[in-house]
Amino acid sequence: LPSLCSLLNSNKFTLIGDNAFAGLSHLQYLFIENNDIQALSKGTFRGLKSLTHLSLANNNLQTLPRDLFKPLDILSDLDLRGNSLACDCKIKWLVEWLESTNTTVPATFCSSPGQLEGTRIRDLALGDFQCITTDFVVHQVLPFQSVSAEPFTYASDLYVALAQPGASSCTILKWDYVERKLRDFDRIPAHSAVHCKPIVAQEQLYVVVAQLFGGSYIYHWDTAVDKFIKIQDIDSQRTRKPNDVEAFQIDGDWYFVIADSSKAGSTSLYRLNQNGFYSHQALHAWHRDTDVEYVENEGKPRLIISSSSQAPLLYQWNRGQKQFVAQGEVGEALDVQMVKYFRAKREQFLCLSRYIGDSKVLRWEGQQRFVEVQALPSRGSMVLQPFAVRQRQYLALGSDFSFTHLYRWEEEKQKFVKFQELSVQAPRAFRSVPAADVQLLLAPSFKANTVVYRHV
Repeated sequence: LPSLCSLLNSNKFTLIGDNAFAGLSHLQYLFIENNDIQALSKGTFRGLKSLTHLSLANNNLQTLPRDLFKPLDILSDLDLRGNSLACDCKIKWLVEWLESTNTTVPATFCSSPGQLEGTRIRDLALGDFQCITTDFVVHQVLPFQSVSAEPFTYASDLYVALAQPGASSCTILKWDYVERKLRDFDRIPAHSAVHCKPIVAQEQLYVVVAQLFGGSYIYHWDTAVDKFIKIQDIDSQRTRKPNDVEAFQIDGDWYFVIADSSKAGSTSLYRLNQNGFYSHQALHAWHRDTDVEYVENEGKPRLIISSSSQAPLLYQWNRGQKQFVAQGEVGEALDVQMVKYFRAKREQFLCLSRYIGDSKVLRWEGQQRFVEVQALPSRGSMVLQPFAVRQRQYLALGSDFSFTHLYRWEEEKQKFVKFQELSVQAPRAFRSVPAADVQLLLAPSFKANTVVYRHV
């Protein structure tokens, strides 16, 4: 009906899609009133070049697609009354449009949120909308595979240590503040490195090089010759198949712990003295440990160790004995690949990644009690990493079989909500790195290039 000039519709439509009125080039009056329309597509009114009067009154519209009325060049009258419009960020564009348009629009009011209920939309100021969206975009591609990334600051400069088993090295990159890129700095030979853990203690730089074969070592940065010097072997009878390294301070003393994933090895704690690091405590033997996380809450240092053979195990520091004492299991999830801790306001949480079955987010209830708050489908997951950028809490869920899913923590819902996918092949870690005014996310890949994302 190319000659149709007016159209009045009052049915029970709930949705109007793109190009719904295609071909009605002479349509001047369009009244879609008293329906149950809950959504309009962005291209609903495409092609209506002659439309002058539009009414969407008395429907169930809660939001409107951005620039919905942009194709309507000569629109003179618009009626939006009788809808339940939510005055949130999705409708900020409408406030801007109302300030600039010559179209006559009868008073239309907000239905939500509570503080704006009953407010006339035309009276809203753009400053009333706290609309911040986030994204992670590719910033730099590092042309090599890696399985761990550890940022550190030494002598006021920012570095990253990456374990590269395929290249037989621990690669140290330095942040270039002018070019805003990571640059090659040095390499430590490590033919089967799974973790390169930098420790800056007493103004000295050490790197714990954990290797699958040939033993593990500790290197020290020698300022006299500006190179890394191997200073110590790590007991190969205890550390047979290392999987993770964590470093921390307790009461002024520096420690690191190596999670060992062999049947015959033992997760072990080492302490720094004047001559180097020495064996301090055998923690968890013969359990094929996959990850270890250091947590300090309620004034008590704790370790949480995940393994292939039992639920994660909680240890608590005994200041009298200067040792960790087992406190019991955390939850009931078996085959946990990684355990990570984060805070959201006053609450404390653990993230448990699982290769088979759902990964878990647990809330710390105190007294060694944890409650599951969220399950995330995660077939093939080796890493579930919470991280914060400024005041925002995120979660990266990597998989060997699909995209990496990024989640954002929603405080009101007390759970993570998916908002972005990243294409990372076989990720083994995610590490947030604050580099001056740039917030980075490093994504080491076991099968492809390591990707550096920027938070925007």
